[in-house]
Amino acid sequence: MAPMKCPDCGCESFYVKDPDDQFNIFEFDLKEGTIIPRSGEEDQLSVEEETETYCERCAWHDKFKALK
Repeated sequence: MAPMKCPDCGCESFYVKDPDDQFNIFEFDLKEGTIIPRSGEEDQLSVEEETETYCERCAWHDKFKALK
C-alpha cells in the first residue's frame, strides 16, 4: 500500500477535532495506512472516511478519504 501523506507537504502526522468539543483533538501518525495514536492519547476518537482531518505541518485539511 502506498504511504498516506499530506497531498501538500508530504507529512504523515495529522489530527482530528472532537465533534462534541472543538478544543479536544486526537493526534495520530499514519504508517502504511494504519492510524498510530501519539503517546499519551488514551481517548482515541473515531476516524472515518468522512472525518475532517488536519495536517500537523501545513494548512491542508479535508476528509480522511482524501488521503487514500
